[in-house]
Amino acid sequence: MNQRPVWIKHAAQLATIAGGPAPRIREGMSDLGIIEDGSVWIEEGEIRAAGTTAELEKRYGSRAAEAEIIDASGRLVTPGLVDPHTHIVYGGSREKEFEMRLEGATYMEIMEAGGGIHATARMTREATEEELFEQSFRRLDSFLSHGVTTVEGKSGYGMDLETELKQLRVMKQLNERHPADLVPTFMGAHAVPLEWKGREDEFVDLIIRDMLPKVAEEGLAAFNDVFCEVGVYTPGQSRRILEAGKEHGLLPKIHADEIEPYGGAELAAEVGAISAEHLLKASDVGIRKMAEAGTIACLLPATALYLREEAARGRDMIDAGVPVAVSTDCNPGSSPTTSMPLVMNLACISMRMTPAEALVAATLNAACAINMQDKVGSIEPGKQADLVMWDIQNYQELQYLFGVNHVMNVWKKGKLVISKEGEIRTQSMPAY
Repeated sequence: MNQRPVWIKHAAQLATIAGGPAPRIREGMSDLGIIEDGSVWIEEGEIRAAGTTAELEKRYGSRAAEAEIIDASGRLVTPGLVDPHTHIVYGGSREKEFEMRLEGATYMEIMEAGGGIHATARMTREATEEELFEQSFRRLDSFLSHGVTTVEGKSGYGMDLETELKQLRVMKQLNERHPADLVPTFMGAHAVPLEWKGREDEFVDLIIRDMLPKVAEEGLAAFNDVFCEVGVYTPGQSRRILEAGKEHGLLPKIHADEIEPYGGAELAAEVGAISAEHLLKASDVGIRKMAEAGTIACLLPATALYLREEAARGRDMIDAGVPVAVSTDCNPGSSPTTSMPLVMNLACISMRMTPAEALVAATLNAACAINMQDKVGSIEPGKQADLVMWDIQNYQELQYLFGVNHVMNVWKKGKLVISKEGEIRTQSMPAY
């Protein structure tokens, strides 16, 4: 790699979130590992040391001339943010549905009328791989500009073998050619295609028989997700899909209890899901079972806001011992945003999480939700040098001063990818 070392010095606060790869629970979610007058030494794309500036002066002072020195005086430095739940690769747009909802249509009414997921599926099926790559590349640029250096992405806007593979192949190209890390999830069970209505069990058979083996054969996904919801997939159908994915080495995830309480949280715990997503209507029993199983709750407060629904019970989940992560749920219908800072603020306001808990939920716990905790999510020796310098003095300001992008600089694997002027340093988009 032969990158010049980077030495970040004199951070007003360095929020390391150090202390091991396990997801944080309860009071552990408030431990940010704050170092005042903090300093980080980066070499060959990796964090080599983090501590006070005085400590690193003793260790690296003799090498100062060979390093690029960054003065972080008066600024906050954190790990790169991690978004553990997005639908980043899709075709088209659904701004008309936003107006429909404001006029009184519900999410499920729009979907049952052929809108919602079905509308995006039609547009995604029609789009070429090149078109999907270009649109999604720009979305990843936007994530980077908001301090997000690692993103999970789900398929699910095809619900046929050809389009599901097309989405996942685009994700593979994005991961290889964009600075951000993109972690892929197969979600052929995002909805029941209109042409399969009334034959839902047959479509589940198709997913298990045809889609999952092909996805696994090409190595296109790390996870397998399903939308367990009234009118979509039953708990029994969801269990079949998730257990079948495990046979192909795909870790289970589950969209659970978003619209109605449906036993999704309980199912997540029973099948050993790495995470359960949404959980707006999760039951007390489901929350308890998730805590016992160590299943991460991936909460999406921007989606609840956009749909004008009451947010998930983040405070209750943390108090019950559930490890909590937060995400944008970036998608064209119910959360068209790439702003994790906004999501962290909403976590505080709508789910009664503290600023410290929200930051842990957007870094280490989010990394654990996509099995990336050994590489990202905290500032510790041996991890990727994914860092954000914010133009604020402390972590409380990150949530307090909401609706503003405070990102100043972003480093991905030790390379500066966002400059203090906000310029995206990915050069021009590569040809697909």
